[in-house]
Amino acid sequence: MLIFWKRHLVFLANTKTGSVSIEMALESLADVAVSRPPALKHTTAARFGTLLAPFLSASNEGAAFETVALIREPGDWLGSWYRYRLREHLPIGDGTREDFAAFVEGWLDDPAGGLAGLGSQSAYLADEAGEVLVDHLFRYEEIDAFLHFLEDRLDCAVTLPHMNVSPPASTELPSELAARLAAQLAQDKALYDAVPAGGLHRTAPAGDIAPQAAEPGPRPQPLRIG
Repeated sequence: MLIFWKRHLVFLANTKTGSVSIEMALESLADVAVSRPPALKHTTAARFGTLLAPFLSASNEGAAFETVALIREPGDWLGSWYRYRLREHLPIGDGTREDFAAFVEGWLDDPAGGLAGLGSQSAYLADEAGEVLVDHLFRYEEIDAFLHFLEDRLDCAVTLPHMNVSPPASTELPSELAARLAAQLAQDKALYDAVPAGGLHRTAPAGDIAPQAAEPGPRPQPLRIG
């Protein structure tokens, strides 16, 4: 998690979306950089909104802080976790096999608590009702739009190094297991599909507000998935 005090912006580090590279590129510009422990580094959008957002606002003359995060194609997100655990020699499934099918079966048995509590991206980015809690959400696969947003907000060029890249590994699945996985990832997939090329924005990006938009208007409807 990175906090940019004067820019009133917080980067929420969704797992397996390049957060290590982003932190390496931007840590020197951030006023606060939380890289450990993982529970704090990967603070969820809900926890940030409940615990940290009020504190930051109260500490900064009432100014609201906007959040930005990335979301990865759900199957690829889980595949990245699998490759990482192989690289780090961490347990895969029940420990008797190391193929992707064993990993997926272990995750499906307990998505929230199993396999070191990987959870899901929708749980990280939205609330239990499916309302998206991040102000600016971009696809990991279209990271150039995210970088353009950061460059506008931070007023500097951003170049990401390649960090924490795991070696390739097969992620083929039997058709029945693939169908079970798709059903479990349905809410994540719905959220991912809702993010357009330019990002999903609960508030207009800085510089993109038309003059007439400054007039008070009706409260926007919450963005929900599922």
